[in-house]
Amino acid sequence: MSDQNCEVLIIGAGPVGLIGAIDLAQRGIDVLVIDQRINYDPLTVRCNHISSRSMEIFRRLGFVETVREGGFNETFPHDVSIRLTTTGTEIGRIKIPSRQGRQLGERGPDGWWPTLEPPHRMNQIFLEPILQKIAQETQGLEIKFDQKALEVGDEGDHVKTTVRSSDGEERQIKSQYLIGCDGGGSFVRKSIGGQLEGDAVIQRVQSSFIHAPGLTDMMQAEPCWAVLNLNPRRSGTIYTIDNADRFLVHNYLRPGEEFDTLDRDENLRIILGVNDSFDYTLLGNEDWIGRRLVTDKMSKGRVFLAGDSAHIWVPMAGYGMNAGIADVTGLTWLLDARLKGWGSESMLQAYAAERLPITQQVSQLAMATAETMIQNRAAIPNEIEDDTSEGERARAWFGSNTRDLNTPQYCCAGLNYGYFYDASPIICYDNGEPPPYSMNEYSPSTVPGCRIAHVVMQDGTSLYDHFGQSYTLVRTSPSAGEGLISEASDRELPLTVVDLHRSDLHDHALYIVRPDQHVAWRGMTNPLDAGAIFDVLCGKQ
Repeated sequence: MSDQNCEVLIIGAGPVGLIGAIDLAQRGIDVLVIDQRINYDPLTVRCNHISSRSMEIFRRLGFVETVREGGFNETFPHDVSIRLTTTGTEIGRIKIPSRQGRQLGERGPDGWWPTLEPPHRMNQIFLEPILQKIAQETQGLEIKFDQKALEVGDEGDHVKTTVRSSDGEERQIKSQYLIGCDGGGSFVRKSIGGQLEGDAVIQRVQSSFIHAPGLTDMMQAEPCWAVLNLNPRRSGTIYTIDNADRFLVHNYLRPGEEFDTLDRDENLRIILGVNDSFDYTLLGNEDWIGRRLVTDKMSKGRVFLAGDSAHIWVPMAGYGMNAGIADVTGLTWLLDARLKGWGSESMLQAYAAERLPITQQVSQLAMATAETMIQNRAAIPNEIEDDTSEGERARAWFGSNTRDLNTPQYCCAGLNYGYFYDASPIICYDNGEPPPYSMNEYSPSTVPGCRIAHVVMQDGTSLYDHFGQSYTLVRTSPSAGEGLISEASDRELPLTVVDLHRSDLHDHALYIVRPDQHVAWRGMTNPLDAGAIFDVLCGKQ
């Protein structure tokens, strides 16, 4: 039995695991990623959306342009069309600009967002190879496939993991910390006694990955990224995967329907609006059950969970993958702090204290959105396909109503920027109240626990571009903060200093901001006891 040592072991080489590994390696941490797949094949075509917050993370890691250039061609619109069938009448549209359209200043429902990195529509099968290539080229990062974890043991001062390859060879990996990014059936979660709790079934969806040459030419409406197909006979959503006639088609099962009793071909043709003469190829069965399940623990000792290993919910608008990316990048900087010595062991307790409540919240939002869509499909007027004045009125009303119901799902500012950590052990709270937010509503804030309000700097860069890998001191008064700078130096804590013009939005003299953009402390004047502040921020209180 051969052995290997590393500082952080990540189990699972999907997007969440790879991003966590890239982040750690860029910080100088020795990281190993293992995956039980024999070689690197993308796991699924289900995720079609990369959130703005994730794109900001990719910008920080240095590869956002590579990702943004992937997927569709630059002129392909990211619109969501609402139709009776894919090839039938359009009754509504959510207009979302193409990549080129954004560059030319086209506005959409997310055009007002406070960021230099808007969301991007690209399927996971294109994202994963990009991340794998970047990971393979990142110094200090190793990926090994054909490695199935058999046993995970927290030994107190390290984690011992036993793995086996398909040829039967077993070996042990000794790491300081372990992150489980190994999906819904997570072996790591089970190894720490984690249990998924929540709603086991919200929606059953018969999902088909197809190659359908000629389907795009048959569509009566302008090109789009997604089509919501709504008629009294059978409703479903179709997502364009590429510019070469590959699509993912979701057929929403009705109450009482089961996967094995529903004719896939018949219902797929109803959704598409094509007859038996239309030829397509089924590339993959992607059937899924929408759930709302969240682990009762996101960490135990030196072992942590991120992504689907910690939460499973309805895969709408990429919530699952993007929440997993937020998980793992909320953990990497904490591990970095601990491994480099300026953060205490108890600092790591902030991860579960922060992410678990947000995970519960997002799961509820995803479930509520799914339930709203189910209700909307149940309310389709029977006359909506009729060539009558009543049918025309039904199409106009239902199209407008569906557009308004779905815009928050696809353009969710609050979900990207609004959430805040209200009970973190490493945040110094004051009397400020975080602003309320919903899925699509967001008000910029600098209250501790919130994402610090974004601003474009005079040179056209983002405020976030100037943040460091640990804490950043943002000053609106250039002479302020000397005590904080001196205290950080004494602790050998790397503190980046950024000067910012004072404004109504940034009206405090000093802010200490974390690398995940959340405010850790703010003050109107120089603090009397900088040491007490850093005791909290470093988990040493």
